Amino acid sequence: MSSTALGTVVGLVLGLAVAFGTFGQMLIVALFALIGFFVAKVAAGQLDLSPYLSGRGKQ
Repeated sequence: MSSTALGTVVGLVLGLAVAFGTFGQMLIVALFALIGFFVAKVAAGQLDLSPYLSGRGKQ
């Protein structure tokens, strides 16, 4: 999915959250969208978290 299509989908979801909920609920939807984005990047191998998860003593 291109970044334009992804941005459009996220915008539509956030717009629906505002239209049918409160601002706080929209922020919760945005937070879960951000978490999902990072999980997808890690699953696709585009984001490497091993330096942050390896611990300080293993350098």
